[in-house]
Amino acid sequence: MWRSWALVAGMMIGSGILTMPALLAGYGSYSFIGWAVTGFGAICLALTYIYLSSRKPGLGGPYFYVHDAFGSKWAAIVAWGYWLSLVASVAALALAFTGYSKAYLPFLDNNPLYSATFAICIIMLFTFINIRGVREASTVQLITTVLKILPLIFIGVAGIMFGEVKEIPAIKPDNNSLFHMVAGLCLLIMFAFIGVESATLPSEDTIEPKKTIPRASILGTLTALIVYMVAMLGLMSTISLAELQQSTSPFADAAQILVGNSGAIIITIGALFAISGTLNVCIMITGTIMLAGARDGLFPSYFRQQNSQGTPVRALLFSSTLGIILLLFNNSESLISSYEYLLIIATFAVLIVYLGTGLASIKLQWKDHKQSQNISVFHLTIAILATLFSLLAIIGAWVIYQ
Repeated sequence: MWRSWALVAGMMIGSGILTMPALLAGYGSYSFIGWAVTGFGAICLALTYIYLSSRKPGLGGPYFYVHDAFGSKWAAIVAWGYWLSLVASVAALALAFTGYSKAYLPFLDNNPLYSATFAICIIMLFTFINIRGVREASTVQLITTVLKILPLIFIGVAGIMFGEVKEIPAIKPDNNSLFHMVAGLCLLIMFAFIGVESATLPSEDTIEPKKTIPRASILGTLTALIVYMVAMLGLMSTISLAELQQSTSPFADAAQILVGNSGAIIITIGALFAISGTLNVCIMITGTIMLAGARDGLFPSYFRQQNSQGTPVRALLFSSTLGIILLLFNNSESLISSYEYLLIIATFAVLIVYLGTGLASIKLQWKDHKQSQNISVFHLTIAILATLFSLLAIIGAWVIYQ
């Protein structure tokens, strides 16, 4: 169960919380409304996946459920969209890892070639770890998840205790309405919650999946939400919003203010563990989703091949290669600009997947009802809320780029 918990919490708690404060600083205290709404939506999505996995576990998570509800045509859209989201996430995470490394690897600073080469090496390292098998990858995930949470909680609590919480103003960029502002925030913040489905993906490798997956999904989502809220409040209480908007390593900067150089070093190391843990899961899932899709003919059969440990090596290598190409295409931009661009690609693509999952849950429950099976009002309500939240965040893409 704890390895599955680490997949969920570790997938969420990564570069989203570590780099996103710079993107959310322009909203001030309004960003906490976005965190609350997105956290609620993520919990609804997690409960939706719990229902679907308990109803019928299968390899591929969201893809499998949409295939069961709507057939191969819509499943293909979900499979490709989900895979594209993961590939963009791999590139974004490698950039975030590079950003936090710059403080102690000065040769990376202001040198796009060195930065790109370093990010590529990080992708290749975690691809190799995943090629060794799910067990090894999940063990790495458990270790990195525990190590990443502690420094975030430390900065959050220290910032709340010694910072000035009252100095966080409420800001509405572009004078948007509250609805449009929250929609835009949901789109940005949802990147930090990508992973609610993680425990359902390697279900063939999970012990007692009907018991393990629900526990891991809820505990992982709640862990991430609590860590996010505490960490963001502490951070915004420590660093001015103007400085925060320009920071590529905000938690390290906050640690520098609170406890000096030693604290900044500890936070940077924790941040690197956090980002690497999320990168590890993303790479793992790119292989899983391609393998599941290849079995059903949605991806080329070339990606069905597995090694003696059951690892889809070809799928992993192809996905990581595409992630490297995406990274190189964005290397001419500033780190924050490149990160935001890749974040939007990843989040928008995965929201289509989450929308499909919510609709699949509604469809399958209606199907069970027509077959005279009892259905739960609670699970149906949760599926509707998850669908509505996904639509709200999708609207956020129009708000941000109108």
